[in-house]
Amino acid sequence: MRTSVLTALALMANAGLAQAQGGVMTDLRKDMKEVEEKVLGLAKAMPDASWNWRPGTGVRSVGEVYQHIATDNYLLPAMLGTAAPPATGIKGTDYKTAQAYETRKADRATILADLEASFAFLRKAMEAQSEADLTKEITVFGRKTNARETWILTVTHLHEHLGQAIAYARSNNVTPPWSRGG
Repeated sequence: MRTSVLTALALMANAGLAQAQGGVMTDLRKDMKEVEEKVLGLAKAMPDASWNWRPGTGVRSVGEVYQHIATDNYLLPAMLGTAAPPATGIKGTDYKTAQAYETRKADRATILADLEASFAFLRKAMEAQSEADLTKEITVFGRKTNARETWILTVTHLHEHLGQAIAYARSNNVTPPWSRGG
């Protein structure tokens, strides 16, 4: 009996600690906010002349990387059931709508504004996600998965392209704002 009482107390303490710390969405939102600040800071630091630069044929340019980030900031939540703004035309069930949005002609100012708006949309979608619904089964890119895995994919995707943007910046002699000595 003593063991079962101690076990029950330990389980309750662990549950309380987990709740006090928040769940996976709390951690992902915190991480996304840090990536957002870096992506936006780096995008703004890139000079106009660098936006068409690409490291090689068939590889996204600087501006196209930022368009891609903005597009997926809309697409991935749409795949989870949060409708993207109608002006984007992005449907979570039709990847071609995302491709059309990503490849549209847009200048630097438009891309920067869209990048900021897409992060605001992503943040709201993440805030609306309940911990209880994270195990909901969905299909993403033709594969059965769940909401938790898709949100993790969303944030790791941002890290992937932040790394790409850093490499592009360094190749164009731009030091990321957070790396500058003060």
